[in-house]
Amino acid sequence: MNKKVYVTRRLPNSVMKLLGNICEYDCNDEDRLSTREELINAFQTHAAVITMLNDNIDADLINQAGPDLKLIANYGVGFNNIDVKAANAKGIYVSNTPDVLTDATADLAWTLIFAAARRVIEGNNLVRTGTFEWAPKFMLGYDVTGKTLGIIGAGRIGANLGKKAALGFNMKVLYYGRHESLALDAVGASRVGLEELLERSDFVSIHLPLTPETRHLIGANELSKMKPDGILINTSRGPVVDEKALADALERHVIAGAGLDVYEHEPEVEPALKKLQNVVLMPHVGTGTFGTRKNMGILVIKNIEAVFAGREPVNMVRVK
Repeated sequence: MNKKVYVTRRLPNSVMKLLGNICEYDCNDEDRLSTREELINAFQTHAAVITMLNDNIDADLINQAGPDLKLIANYGVGFNNIDVKAANAKGIYVSNTPDVLTDATADLAWTLIFAAARRVIEGNNLVRTGTFEWAPKFMLGYDVTGKTLGIIGAGRIGANLGKKAALGFNMKVLYYGRHESLALDAVGASRVGLEELLERSDFVSIHLPLTPETRHLIGANELSKMKPDGILINTSRGPVVDEKALADALERHVIAGAGLDVYEHEPEVEPALKKLQNVVLMPHVGTGTFGTRKNMGILVIKNIEAVFAGREPVNMVRVK
């Protein structure tokens, strides 16, 4: 049986060593995405392919897969980069890496909340490039403790953030989602409609997958419903927010600020956002801790081991 794996971009060394202990593998060792030609070859000649969130695994590529390909193992929890229906139709499993990245991503959302509220980047730049003098109205920001946090998408990461907000910072938590969240309900959070959440929240944090329904869920109309001193945080997927509308809202002070780790056309960023001081920009590093990236890799390997043993992957992705 073919048990060869292709890795579209080198993972942490500890993960690559573990992978080498269970199978043979080929890897793109260059600091770039795998080319289309490399992906086609990998899909035709390997039993499993470990993909990154920015690999475009579309139906055309999947339909060129060879008979040995059993698994597309995505190194990340999101899988909007993969045509899962096309893979399933061809009898190819798709897996992801949930749970192990929950804390890290929620923690980065916290980082963005505080950085935006307390103007951390502005202050850092001021100290590094000039002088400053304390004054009563100097560098005023916004309180976090005791304020209202609105969470859009109450899955693992959103629930994690909400629990930390309620228990750690005495925040009132509102959430919007398709289903009730027992984890959030347990800390006194309230499930509300999207419009009510936007109107009542001091901070709005997005934790949704990218689907046709969530694309541009937050646009000019939704931003206009937020408080003038409201702050928007997005650590989910960039296209959930209309980036041009957000830049306009920030420039006209429709809302006070934003913190972003994801972008609509990654790695490109709306030029107007780069010119604004009231938005904190991070380069899609929600899972970017040493421990988290290693644990993601371990979960990828567990999925591969399961498929090579004739079982379903531990974290199989299904779509309707």
